Amino acid sequence: MRIDVLTIFPAYLDALDLSLVGKARRDGLLDLRVHDLRDWTTDRHRTVDDTPFGGGAGMVMRPDVWGKALDDVLAAGTAATPAVPPAPAPDGSDAAPPAPAAASPRRVLLVPTPSGERFTQAMAEDLAGADQLVLACGRYEGIDARVAEHYRGALEVHEISLGDYVLNGGEVAALVVVEAVARLLPGVIGNPASLVEESHGAAGLLEYPVYTKPPVWSGLAVPEVLTSGDHGKVARWRRDQALARTAERRPDMVARLDPEALDRADRAVLARHGWFVHAPSADAAPAPTRVRVRRGTAADAAALAELAGATFPLACPPHMAEADVQAFIEAHLTAAHFAAYLADDARYLVLAADAGPAGLVGYTLTVLPLAADEEPYAADVAAVVAARPAAELSKVYVRPAFQGSGVAGALLDATVAEVAGRAVEDRPVAALWLGTNKANRRAQRSYSRHGFVVAGMRRFRVGESLEEDVVMVRDLRPAPGADGASGAPVGETTPSR
Repeated sequence: MRIDVLTIFPAYLDALDLSLVGKARRDGLLDLRVHDLRDWTTDRHRTVDDTPFGGGAGMVMRPDVWGKALDDVLAAGTAATPAVPPAPAPDGSDAAPPAPAAASPRRVLLVPTPSGERFTQAMAEDLAGADQLVLACGRYEGIDARVAEHYRGALEVHEISLGDYVLNGGEVAALVVVEAVARLLPGVIGNPASLVEESHGAAGLLEYPVYTKPPVWSGLAVPEVLTSGDHGKVARWRRDQALARTAERRPDMVARLDPEALDRADRAVLARHGWFVHAPSADAAPAPTRVRVRRGTAADAAALAELAGATFPLACPPHMAEADVQAFIEAHLTAAHFAAYLADDARYLVLAADAGPAGLVGYTLTVLPLAADEEPYAADVAAVVAARPAAELSKVYVRPAFQGSGVAGALLDATVAEVAGRAVEDRPVAALWLGTNKANRRAQRSYSRHGFVVAGMRRFRVGESLEEDVVMVRDLRPAPGADGASGAPVGETTPSR
């Protein structure tokens, strides 16, 4: 590859003689040339700029000087491109078949500017396949816009930016681009495996943290897994760290991850950081989506009612009459009902799973005790839920696209934590109970993973349908010797009443 850098400060690029880039130049792996733009001026002052048309502060670099410089550099690069040798004849004779037309060399002009497109690792990887890169380092107020416009008809032109800030000139960007591209050329990096797992690579993640000797420094030890010798565990730890680091620092990268490349362990890590992969729906393709579990507010009443109306029927047994389902919604799950729930935070706790632009994708509704010795409302529940005070997890619902994503588990964990922190008449809430349809084995298994145990059965009527639920209880009292309620692992559940 040939790289030409045009600048009015050639010495700024002396750093390219150092490290791996300098070695690549000396070894002939990279033909890198730095040119002084002033060599193409014609006046005794070697002028490269002039005042801007239309007025304004600063100076603009002249297109005529840049045009002559770029024409010469591009012509020299084209002349240096090696010709493709003719292929031997298929029969081994001296006569060669007609040679195919030689492919035109790929030449790319890069103009660093704060108004350019963001320079990325993917762009560096693409540019590493070019035959010639020319970097035009502007100064002052920049290069006359006609330069980029003129050369777009003859070659690739990209105006690029390192980030959302302004530098005095393009030389720093040129250093960055040359190093980012040169290190990807064959033979430049001694161990090509070093390129595989680094940040912004094919995996789309930031790189995991790295460690070396000594094993303990300044009181800080290397993570034990890295000294275990178990390569499988090391690989999993590194993957987990990369996912966690990316979720914390670069949410934009997480949103671009391919769901097909995420296994169950990956998704669990992302879920712990508020990212969930939903199933495909009519509105959206599967993708990692940021979901925040938060307290419901008065402004959520209408959205919660819509969510409840869409999800409650999905959790009802097939034999339940549609009229009974709708009657239940109208009796308990309208916007007015949710407004009342949200207004009475002594009796009700409403948590919402908020997916930002996608709206609310799940919620829980918990009925809190108002007195320390208050009995559960149904006698058959009171008979099997002995601890007091006791709260009821009345509803756990998630939109179909997010069922199985971990959102319900995150809602459930947050609800348990909230209720465990409540007290009634100075007594901490001791138990959280729920009822789930006896035929819904999947929900029962999920609740079990969150620390709920089967306590008995309850019966209730929805319209003309007599239903039977399994009553499950989560003991919130700290274990002997513990300082607080134990946390439950992140898991998944299905909608339940």
